[in-house]
Amino acid sequence: MYKLTDAEWTVLEALWEGCDVLGTIVDHIRPGTGWSRNTVHTYLTRMEGKGLVIIDRSLEPHTYSAAVSREDCARHERNTLLNKVYGGATGDMLVAFLKETKITEEERQRLKKLLDEMEV
Repeated sequence: MYKLTDAEWTVLEALWEGCDVLGTIVDHIRPGTGWSRNTVHTYLTRMEGKGLVIIDRSLEPHTYSAAVSREDCARHERNTLLNKVYGGATGDMLVAFLKETKITEEERQRLKKLLDEMEV
């Protein structure tokens, strides 16, 4: 899996949320980035070359879709973080997150249940 830049993640988010023509993708992205139509088009074209985006040129206007799933990309990012920062130690990563953030009682119960159900 290709390591996504923040810009690529932004473009993919728009595609994952159902934007499929250039105008709607630009409208979705512009408020947070300020990117022009040409900038978004350039990203889409480059991302097609990397296998991240599918461009259907048989339609007018062209339609765009993600060639990678959100879950696959999220999994890759999690694994990268886990290995890079925590040396693959999942428990260390979880402890660090739990020490630095507050979780709700519902999240705590869900986490407890998950840990109780895990085969170690």
